[in-house]
Amino acid sequence: MKNQESAISIQNLTKYYGKHKAVDGLSLNVERGDIFGFLGPNGAGKSTTIRSLLGLIAFQEGEAEILGMDVKTHHREILGKIGYMPSEAMFYPSMKVKEVIRFAADMRKLDCTAEAQMLCERLQVDQNKRIEELSLGNRKKVSIVCAMQHKPELFIFDEPTSGLDPLMQAEFFKLIMEYNKQGTTCFLSSHVLSEIKKYCKHAAIIREGKLICTDTVENLTRTNTKRIRMIRDGKEEDFVFKGDLNQLFAGFAGHDIEDIVIEEPELDEIFMHYYEEEAK
Repeated sequence: MKNQESAISIQNLTKYYGKHKAVDGLSLNVERGDIFGFLGPNGAGKSTTIRSLLGLIAFQEGEAEILGMDVKTHHREILGKIGYMPSEAMFYPSMKVKEVIRFAADMRKLDCTAEAQMLCERLQVDQNKRIEELSLGNRKKVSIVCAMQHKPELFIFDEPTSGLDPLMQAEFFKLIMEYNKQGTTCFLSSHVLSEIKKYCKHAAIIREGKLICTDTVENLTRTNTKRIRMIRDGKEEDFVFKGDLNQLFAGFAGHDIEDIVIEEPELDEIFMHYYEEEAK
């Protein structure tokens, strides 16, 4: 399968839990240098896909490569070249933040002191506090530092901004953009649509373990879907319409249209339409 051009290459990945398919024949390609969004509602299979890629759980069918290396046979080499951030940050509660950060660097046999200090300053991390004293958001920031401090070739982030306040979310993505300009690829899962649209170049949409579509974010959010608000025959109506507006107007014949507003739908509505179409 060797694909040196790709940061992540997946072919027909299938993961069962008992008889249930958590990931169903998923194929996906992430080019090096991309900021790639992996989008889907909670329970769609995003975390299972990521954990399968990282060797944290075993998948039953398919193949996967990270940075041109098979995830099963080159597991240790791969882990040395990536920065992973799980959706829930768990550390030894009695350790101080600076000890956790140093421990993460020592595990890689690297001196990351300068980069870690920069990240702590940018993210406003108090290194002298113990993990057990931290809020969810502050533990998340420690997790970001541990994932970024060794300046890996590839970031893999699972719901990275949950628990972060808006200012820290913005700072996190500033860091992503800066590392990306230096050549780092980023693969991040999210159900926050605005993040994907604002920061990602490409995205894939997953629902119930199946890949619905993959495209540029620009194409995914370009749609002929419109939100219609109107008063027809004395009744207020508010709905999303996809299709030829001429057909919509033709259906108004014989009705009394007092007022009508046609506008772009919310981002959530655009992506929800993908889920609904797949479910039909």
